[in-house]
Amino acid sequence: MRRTTFDALAATAGLLLAAVLLTAGILLGWAHSFVSNEVHTQLAAQRIDFPATTSPAFTALPKADQAAMARYAGQQMTTGAQAQTYADHFIARHLTLIGGGKTYAQLSAASMAQPANTALAGQVQTVFRGDTLRSMLLNAYGFWKIGQIAQIASVVSYAGAGLLLALSLLGLGHLRRAAPDQELFPRKTAPARTSTA
Repeated sequence: MRRTTFDALAATAGLLLAAVLLTAGILLGWAHSFVSNEVHTQLAAQRIDFPATTSPAFTALPKADQAAMARYAGQQMTTGAQAQTYADHFIARHLTLIGGGKTYAQLSAASMAQPANTALAGQVQTVFRGDTLRSMLLNAYGFWKIGQIAQIASVVSYAGAGLLLALSLLGLGHLRRAAPDQELFPRKTAPARTSTA
């Protein structure tokens, strides 16, 4: 294969791959922006505020939960990371206290076995609402995390596109300098035998 043919093929393939990676970078960047804006808009509309560090709701939490919540104390929830913290370190703690460590399914089964127990029925309703809110916040966190991954993938795609573009341009430059009849892998010819008489 001639060197010029190989350089032309490699440079063209590199330019095509750079275009694909550039397109992927644009789409992934758009996905990150869309997801982040949606999560922010939906969470902000709920108007959920983290308790201040001096509030009884905060000081009643175990130390590990306080440490996680302190980062966002007094702030309005607008990001997936905040939603995950609130769900796992505030709501989950209160659900444990309300249900005595039992899940909604366990409480519901106990309530069905004791239909006259109104206190237990109230616990079931409260735990159901808490579980529902917690799962919604964790879904917001999941989508937010996907958006963060899309942002990283976008940056990697842009970097890959830039690298391939640079290599393709170098290949095109080499193509202009290569001799038209130069072979990529020149064949070695065996030295001519001289006969000795």
